[in-house]
Amino acid sequence: MHDAKILFFAMYIFLLFPKVRMSGIHETRYNFMVEWYDDMASVTRRFYLLYFISNDTIELIEAKNGRTFLKRIKCDGVTLKSIYIGSTLNIFSRQMKVIDYGDGFTRETFSKITEKTYAMLKPESVPYLGKILEEIYSRGFKVTNAKMCLMSEENAKEFYKEHEGRTFFPTLVQHMSSAPVVGLELMGGNAIKAWRQEIGPTDVQQAKDEAPTSLRAMYGINKTLNGFHGSDSPESAERELEIFFPSKSSSRQSVPKSTATFENSTCCVILPHSIEEGNLGKIISEIQGASFDITAMRMFYLDKTDVQEFYEVYEGVVAEHNGMVGQLISGPCVALEVKHPSCKNQEEIVNKFRLLVGPSDPEIARELRPISLRAKYGVTKVKNAIHCTDLPEDGSLEVEYFFKILE
Repeated sequence: MHDAKILFFAMYIFLLFPKVRMSGIHETRYNFMVEWYDDMASVTRRFYLLYFISNDTIELIEAKNGRTFLKRIKCDGVTLKSIYIGSTLNIFSRQMKVIDYGDGFTRETFSKITEKTYAMLKPESVPYLGKILEEIYSRGFKVTNAKMCLMSEENAKEFYKEHEGRTFFPTLVQHMSSAPVVGLELMGGNAIKAWRQEIGPTDVQQAKDEAPTSLRAMYGINKTLNGFHGSDSPESAERELEIFFPSKSSSRQSVPKSTATFENSTCCVILPHSIEEGNLGKIISEIQGASFDITAMRMFYLDKTDVQEFYEVYEGVVAEHNGMVGQLISGPCVALEVKHPSCKNQEEIVNKFRLLVGPSDPEIARELRPISLRAKYGVTKVKNAIHCTDLPEDGSLEVEYFFKILE
């Protein structure tokens, strides 16, 4: 019993201090609190996730008793870039959500470089969605949530309530509820201040004169149709993110609705590895550049049950089925509803979009269709950049799965 107490105290000291002595050398590691729902026991378990930067290895310590749950080991897909508050990690087939920092050193180190803000593409910017996402990534931000939606007048009034009573308020509300917008949760160093700097002055002409590389200078039209919104404080960011991405415990009754139409459309899912590699904007740019319309978009963090259900048709048929499931739960994916103005029915749009995406094996795609998306962004048959609907009769069903069932 005495030895057990000593062991527990030693583990507590190990967790408390961010630098541990290994073979006479101080080694830096970061500490995060994660939780995992254990299906077998029907309980949520919490762990300290230790990340060692010298060789990108991890270790899991049970928070309740200090016991080692997973000895120090490298885990594919778990990198320092993938660990942040709210992220979901696939640790040897267990989906663990990062819920807090595990010590003061980690909190102090990460709180500023992983600050989150709310960003919005107003209706006039949405047609340039892909190019703007490319700019967002190139300017050092990471998209950690995304949703194309249509704001009601009630949503718009709530969002811009600080402007209520001003002469431009009715026009602003009418404009913001007239067409789809794209809400984004962005993460980066001092993200709130940095994003407002990147979008530039409210007045587009002023932006063009004083900040010609700002996003408003590039995509804005005038002072009202200036293309973008950015939170001005941590409090505003928290409030605005809750409007568009309410927490599970939220009691909100009115949330901006999805823009999915479920008619003459097909489903596209941009896989986690594509997003991790920074290709989200590039892929969407190519889709829009090929004259396809993106009529709905949402970022999802899927669990294994959801993915197994979605990929059920491939089980026992496609040899890569288990790998496909593992890839889709390994991080955030982005689902799209896609249309084309020339396609008059489900069969036409499914087949036309499949041509753009290319064969499921990227190696074959590079041989047969080198301009296809999988040829350009795919890596393997599992990491092939994109899932697209295979059969015309499944087009609406797959769109409904993401934008009705999962939402």
